[in-house]
Amino acid sequence: MQINYLHTMVRVKDLDATIAFFSLLGLKEIRRMDSDKGRYTLVFMAPPGQEEAPVELTYNWDGDDALPSDSRHFGHLAYGVEDIYALCAHLRDNGVTINRPPRDGHMAFVRSPDNISIELLQMGEAKAPEEPWASMENTGSW
Repeated sequence: MQINYLHTMVRVKDLDATIAFFSLLGLKEIRRMDSDKGRYTLVFMAPPGQEEAPVELTYNWDGDDALPSDSRHFGHLAYGVEDIYALCAHLRDNGVTINRPPRDGHMAFVRSPDNISIELLQMGEAKAPEEPWASMENTGSW
């Protein structure tokens, strides 16, 4: 029996803000579908060259009362990154809170505008500890 990964779906409250957040991570929009009948938009975003591993952003036009205040019921999305310090600095410089800084040069966590937990992992070996990250405390939950 064969099984293939398709995507991870997350519900979002502000589609534009969420697309902007995932764009800061380097993901690109690869597909979009608007359903007038269902009154929703689906936007699929993936890292360049990895279109087979998208995140599906589901936006309900009339709001979504079922959307919990803390979207951690599914866990988190994880992305391997080339330079965790550079990406965290880029995110911070664009107003994203680094909830779990990459003190160890290996792992960090941030949250999307919809409170979705995103794990960032340094590809290959961990980087040597570096300031300001090495002494930075956690902020909020991750």
